[in-house]
Amino acid sequence: MAIKFEQALLDYPQQRAGAARQTNSVDQSDRRVPINLRQSGPTPVEMLISTRVRKSPYWHLAVEAGCWRATVYNRMYHPRGYVRPEDGGAMVEYQSLVNDVTLWNVAVERQIQVKGPDAEAFVNYVITRDATKIKPMRGKYVILCNEDGGILNDPVLLRVAEDEFWFSLSDSDLELWLRGVNLGKGFDVSIAEIDVSPVQIQGPKSEALMADLFGDEVRDIPFYGLMEGQVAGRDVIVSQTGFTGEKGYEIYLKDASQYAEDLWYTVLRAGERHNLRVIAPAHHRRIAAGILSWGQDVDQETLPFQCNLAYQVPRNKAADYIGKARLEAVRDAIDAGRPPFRLVMVGLRLGGAPVTDYANDFWLVSERDGDEAVGYVTSPWYSPELETNIALAYVPWELRHLGTELSVRLPPEYAAADGSLDADAEVVEVPFRPSVNPNARERARARGIDFAD
Repeated sequence: MAIKFEQALLDYPQQRAGAARQTNSVDQSDRRVPINLRQSGPTPVEMLISTRVRKSPYWHLAVEAGCWRATVYNRMYHPRGYVRPEDGGAMVEYQSLVNDVTLWNVAVERQIQVKGPDAEAFVNYVITRDATKIKPMRGKYVILCNEDGGILNDPVLLRVAEDEFWFSLSDSDLELWLRGVNLGKGFDVSIAEIDVSPVQIQGPKSEALMADLFGDEVRDIPFYGLMEGQVAGRDVIVSQTGFTGEKGYEIYLKDASQYAEDLWYTVLRAGERHNLRVIAPAHHRRIAAGILSWGQDVDQETLPFQCNLAYQVPRNKAADYIGKARLEAVRDAIDAGRPPFRLVMVGLRLGGAPVTDYANDFWLVSERDGDEAVGYVTSPWYSPELETNIALAYVPWELRHLGTELSVRLPPEYAAADGSLDADAEVVEVPFRPSVNPNARERARARGIDFAD
């Protein structure tokens, strides 16, 4: 059966089956499951969607706004396209993001509430950063690791009260992990998903739109700051956060299953004067900002030191947390010049035709003019500002330095003008261009601290 299935994929027409399966692999002997064997993309079979996958409260509104394709994220439908390819596709959506203001349905960021007298102590035990330094009505980008130091989830963590935190999840089921941890530890907390669904308001005109919705008070929210408010009389939490590096906000609607339309239509009406467009999450912009996507760029076998998240592992956190012993041992090994992993994330500039849509496979990386695959691309896209393709990729530790020349094997749809599938690539700095809202790594670099090694 396996042989027949493999042959069916090989025989299936390229334009329907998506990128061909890789013909060779990359040495990932330090992983249990090599990531480039987890092939993805279109298949020669119809994908069955059942009641295992649910619609968010905004789903019908996204369809009404023109959503024509979706993926599955946290077991929910997730819009991934509003402008059709014949009308310019995702790059038209990109222009609205960087020039005007955009509305995203991101209800797939499920909210897991941790509430109770021991909420701070419990959260401090499951995240690598110091939760005691997060004050009420503030948030942080955080990671949670397993005992091996692998990244289980990289949510935005909102502290909405002294005794209440919300984990705004990336694409992995964290609630079950949190409940399992507490079965053994016995913290005095409740842990549950709550009926709160966010939308994102992103782009240079986002502040003006938010001021129309909430008044000028919203202009004073600091990056990762929170504010209580109402939209159409419905209670919300506002944060100055987002998935872009642009100026932006998220609006977390309470009782979203009842009031989604009230929020959505109110934002649309207020956005008319700001040229608002409903778009899909802008992976082209988040790549330029160096923002990671769980399951695509990182997973539970990825260490923070491999993917530019070393700043998430503080040297001075006294309290114990899951993965601490392993992560400190890894850092000591790196400091001694003996990293216990083979591959590390870098940024690449690369040739080929402009990449203007999601890659449906991991593209292999080799040394310049080399035949052996040594790494792989996780997230490529075309940058209009830089006028080149850019990508996040994993390469061997010794090839991580800026200026290193590499080669990327492209799928046929992105071949160079001369038909070549081997694109020259160069290791460059991440982020690829300055962010309006710089992340912690960018701010640290501005202070003379670099986490590259």
